[in-house]
Amino acid sequence: MLPVVAIIGRPNVGKSTLFNRLVGRKLALVDDRPGVTRDRREGEARLGRLDFLAMDTAGLEDAEPGSLAARMRAQTETALRGADVILFVIDARAGLTPEDSFFVEIVRRAARPVVLVANKSEGRGGAAGALEAFNLGLGDPVPISAERGDGLRDLEDALADKFHECGLGDDDSDEEDRPDGPLRVTILGRPNAGKSTLVNRLIGEDRMLTGPEAGITRDSISVDWTWNDRPVRLVDTAGLRRKARIQDKLEKLAVSDALRSMRYAEVVVLLLDATIPFEKQDLQLGDLVAREGRALVVALNKWDLVTNRGGALKKHREDLDRLLPQVRGAQIVALSALVGDGVDRLMKAVFAAHDIWNRRISTAQLNRWLTGMLEQHPPPAVRGSRVKLRYMTQAKARPPQFIVFGTRTDALPESYIRYLVNGLRDQFALPGTPIRLTFRQPDNPYDPE
Repeated sequence: MLPVVAIIGRPNVGKSTLFNRLVGRKLALVDDRPGVTRDRREGEARLGRLDFLAMDTAGLEDAEPGSLAARMRAQTETALRGADVILFVIDARAGLTPEDSFFVEIVRRAARPVVLVANKSEGRGGAAGALEAFNLGLGDPVPISAERGDGLRDLEDALADKFHECGLGDDDSDEEDRPDGPLRVTILGRPNAGKSTLVNRLIGEDRMLTGPEAGITRDSISVDWTWNDRPVRLVDTAGLRRKARIQDKLEKLAVSDALRSMRYAEVVVLLLDATIPFEKQDLQLGDLVAREGRALVVALNKWDLVTNRGGALKKHREDLDRLLPQVRGAQIVALSALVGDGVDRLMKAVFAAHDIWNRRISTAQLNRWLTGMLEQHPPPAVRGSRVKLRYMTQAKARPPQFIVFGTRTDALPESYIRYLVNGLRDQFALPGTPIRLTFRQPDNPYDPE
């Protein structure tokens, strides 16, 4: 029997748009006017690996007994009682309203697992409203855009956690042992670094055209493959030269395709030529992967051509931390795609990087750590007034993103932010993954600094 997920919220927050997105069809009418939905509507939904029954409901309104609005609210409360999990939706662009705070009590009384969804979170205004949703006390909000389809992977993860807590959607096998679909791995690098050769070596067949000429690969080609019973989707991409050297229209299209594949990846393998590693283009690609928030593994190909391998590998590890400090501790794997040495170590590093990229840390652990960091090295004073950091939580994973609440946080120097990021990386074992650290100040002008 499919779990039932009820979509709840005040009028015009985008519940029907989200319902249509989940069921994959425009079953519910959608309009900018509030109150379009009156009856609750059900439909079989799929979100990534999750199958469930989605239930669209009328907007919660405070209404006179016996009125149409009151009957609509009664329908919604019936849906609450029949739901296994509740999606409580707010409009992030509008921010929290008194209605949201009032109706969250109705949701609490239903005694069902709740996922807080901050819809319409695209743009700066939406992001601010999503952060404001922490004040509802329903846990970490999941920022999405139901209209554009943004953030649905994070919503899938949040729902999966609730299903697992309640034992929903499980069969006889262990849920944690089942893969969540193929791991998306994109191989990126300069021309002639050996990307296609590596893909052929991994899958055990000559799937990709290879040769001594640079630039053979043009399209980004995906290959489904299994490593140690775990499904993987490998994407081979065109070699990326410096932008100034790209003149041909076809090469521009190939580069655009490669970058798009990188943005859809979960883990990016940055393949370097071990005989000439860390060229300027290699570093630019590594920085791009970090800015896009993908997990990164650095692979040194053509290792069979390197002399003094032990000393060289140690030096390359030091160079990687020095030249790409934003992914300090990223795994570096020496291999030879041509002869097959080291490719198994590469895949172990890929799955390890993916695990770190998905890591979540409890709020209690974070705040104990923050207290220690502040005691060890307090924030500097700005114009005679000290910056105060009061509270911290993890907003999301993939990559790990943390929010610190305090006053005068806009005055924090970059050096202190690096101190916090490096402390997070060391304390919670987050080597090599991009870390997002954002700060939020109270909106109340009378809040003491």
